[in-house]
Amino acid sequence: MSTTEKGELKSLGNLSPAPGSHRTRKRLGRGIGSGLGKTAGKGHKGQRARKSGNVRPGFEGGQMKLYMRLPKRGFTNSLRVEYNVVNLEALNVFADGSQVDVKALDDAGLLRRVQWPVKLLGRGQLSKKLVVLVDRASASAQAAVEKAGGTLKLTGQVL
Repeated sequence: MSTTEKGELKSLGNLSPAPGSHRTRKRLGRGIGSGLGKTAGKGHKGQRARKSGNVRPGFEGGQMKLYMRLPKRGFTNSLRVEYNVVNLEALNVFADGSQVDVKALDDAGLLRRVQWPVKLLGRGQLSKKLVVLVDRASASAQAAVEKAGGTLKLTGQVL
């Protein structure tokens, strides 16, 4: 059993919050000496000085809201898939005959986000024989990996 600061046993009758966990509330409108007397920190008159004075974000007193005045353009495709793009020339950092997968690419610092699928593109020359496991690959990248003597396996996790 635990005890209180005074050394007595804690029970339902003498529970108290941990020291410093509760602040005393501001007592508004209790005289000029309190620093929050008279207008209670609300200033003089106006909508925000009233009882229900706060308005929702974006409200401009009945004027057309800014976000409604601005022109709307374009479209955001919610089904778009973002890829980590890796070019052939970047794969030359791996040892000859090694297996290049998402973990190896991430360890080499070639990925922007590990959660995104990986797409291999054909820029540059590949001079090593590698086993490459990626989600997508361009036709030129596929041809270049096979020309270098390696193999390319598509995991096909992305639609």
